[in-house]
Amino acid sequence: MSKQPLPLIMGRGAYGNPANRFTGLVYEDDPDSLDPDEEAVQGKRRVPTRYFRDEARTIISQNDSPDIPFRYSLNVYRGCVHGCSYCFARPTHEYFELGAGLDFETHIFVKERAPELFRDWLARDGYEPETIMMSAVSDCYQPIERDLALARRCLEVAWEARQPLAVVTKNALVTRDLDLLAAMAREGTVSVAISITTLDQGLAKVMEPRTSSPAARLRAIHQLAAAGVPTTVLIAPVIPGLTEHEMPAILRAAQEAGATGAGYILLRLPLTVEPVFLDWLARTQPTRQAKVLERVRATRGGKLYESTFGVRMKGRGPIADQIRQTFNVFARRLGLHGDRAPLDATKFRRPTTSSGQGWLF
Repeated sequence: MSKQPLPLIMGRGAYGNPANRFTGLVYEDDPDSLDPDEEAVQGKRRVPTRYFRDEARTIISQNDSPDIPFRYSLNVYRGCVHGCSYCFARPTHEYFELGAGLDFETHIFVKERAPELFRDWLARDGYEPETIMMSAVSDCYQPIERDLALARRCLEVAWEARQPLAVVTKNALVTRDLDLLAAMAREGTVSVAISITTLDQGLAKVMEPRTSSPAARLRAIHQLAAAGVPTTVLIAPVIPGLTEHEMPAILRAAQEAGATGAGYILLRLPLTVEPVFLDWLARTQPTRQAKVLERVRATRGGKLYESTFGVRMKGRGPIADQIRQTFNVFARRLGLHGDRAPLDATKFRRPTTSSGQGWLF
């Protein structure tokens, strides 16, 4: 006798957790043990989001990866309720003995002291200012930001110090902070990248279930550009066999909305991202599954992922080359090609510390 299927979980990109690579533990519901009562089944479909205080003592991370164009990054949250099935940051939750799947999007750690920590970091003696990436791992404009405003308070610190920030997000909530972003843009100390993976609202709803719709993100680009904020569209990730054909349309729509730059990243499936994405693909895109896997492997030397610097972001082989050429042709045609001028770090002024202690010299 076959088991009854598990109820689909509403508004989530993952349907469970793969085994934690550090503990080896995995918990699974037994479908046959579920209460057949409809109300109980519906309860299984609704997994609440829980928030926890993050007592981090520092807010800035540093990397030395040769294919990442920044050294410092700032993240005010760990985990992300957006629930994007492909998110490369999912394995970071395993360090907390949590899962890279459902746990990553339902157990969110909040760095309540982020603005103070950021201020103190900038106030360090001898700090040489350079651009900091905001939200390199966890989106700072996920829904809870509407209530907590931690990202906004960090922007306020950056504005006071004239510290250059490169913001990346896929949530239209970024337009709440247009006043600060516009002021920083006038000083040449901010840029914003809006991530758009697909223009298909139906696909976005299951692939990126709790973030802004593609149309809302295009409106955000328009509002940012109209306010004078340098805005880039980031097609990330490009999923071979699923979204790659949309690249020209995304670039055109973003350019018409006011974007002045563009970039892309090929789908990455490191560590426990792979089982989460593969499970999502099998559950939501069964007719496309074989094609997607075939084309992903074709861009990764026959594997599903390569971690080699210089290859992991763009892939290799004929299909990866075709994606690269398509991007280059349309980005150049639309005026979105080329390097953007660096943000201005010359106006930096060291802020007072969170204790209010000023500087004598």
